Amino acid sequence: MANSSTTLEWCIVRLGEDHNWWVDEVSDPVRWDVDGLSIVDPRQVDHLVDAVESLRDYSFNEDLLDVAFIPFRIEKDLGNGKVRLKRVKDSLFDTEEKLFALPDIVDDENGPYADLLDHLTRCRVKMLNDLIEFESALTVDEVEDEIREEQNASFMEGAAIHVFDELSAILDYTPAGFDADEDGDEDSDEEDIDDADLPDIDEEDEKSLKGDSSLKWDEDDEEDEEEKEPER
Repeated sequence: MANSSTTLEWCIVRLGEDHNWWVDEVSDPVRWDVDGLSIVDPRQVDHLVDAVESLRDYSFNEDLLDVAFIPFRIEKDLGNGKVRLKRVKDSLFDTEEKLFALPDIVDDENGPYADLLDHLTRCRVKMLNDLIEFESALTVDEVEDEIREEQNASFMEGAAIHVFDELSAILDYTPAGFDADEDGDEDSDEEDIDDADLPDIDEEDEKSLKGDSSLKWDEDDEEDEEEKEPER
């Protein structure tokens, strides 16, 4: 693994209109280009950790996920949908703290994040071939080509692909017309995301973030609307 990320100690992130977090500024602008640079928030981290559990029986190596991301915690709410994050040394798997995770893409072709994408794809293909009786075995190339085609369509529309969406495209991939039938794991994951807590922050910052509607769940919003609706 390259050591080029060791000088990255903090970053400032903003909440986008797509309700994902994007990087605005980093402590190491020489090696890092923030244009279109996305970061995984704590709810998405929890979802990914849960999602890869189904791949453990298919040679998934959690160390590759850990080294592919640089973990951060909230240091300060800057207002206007921006937060300053401070780098920590925690593992995404072995911590109770709610963390943001920045993909290590200093080397976007041969770095740890690229290795993770390849590893996840191979594990997912193994699982699908085990669960589904295809006429001919599904191949890694077929999956990569299909996912790349969808990504290219987004690029053509001028849309940056968030890292969570990129990973989800692999973890949720099933060929058209087939059903992997993963015993409701998807529903379980969505429920876990809805029940996730916000990261621990200072009391003053917490008051600020509590007023940020972007950090509330859709279900909570719907329940609030139902409570406000007058009885007929």
